[in-house]
Amino acid sequence: MHRMGNAQFKPGFRISITDVLVLIAGAVGSSFVIIIDLGLGLAIAFTVGHFFLFCNVIRMPRHLELIWAAVFIILSVCTIEMHSPSWLTTFGISIGATLVLVIIQMRHPSYHGVGWVKVNPNLSQWWKTQGHDLQ
Repeated sequence: MHRMGNAQFKPGFRISITDVLVLIAGAVGSSFVIIIDLGLGLAIAFTVGHFFLFCNVIRMPRHLELIWAAVFIILSVCTIEMHSPSWLTTFGISIGATLVLVIIQMRHPSYHGVGWVKVNPNLSQWWKTQGHDLQ
């Protein structure tokens, strides 16, 4: 595992101008696509919303994001190409996957997303054991 001694201890919610631009672009794109195809437009909004949730709120690691993406892509392709399952089922299963992955992440000693102080009060000790400074 690559350790970066200069990483900064900044747990909790985060947002950048890039995040805001992606959210705006996703909302605009989703709005246009909804006019053509309701399910697909909602799928775009759903994906952008998950991007924000995973990256900015929960601060989920890449491998868990990719698991969610694989589940959602497989279900979405089936919904689009085979019309089964329905979009409602695809969204429902994906929300279930979201909940499972969020719980897994929140139970990990590296959890540093929203609510980390209550959920993971030992984060600063874990951070130090990884070779990082708290400053």
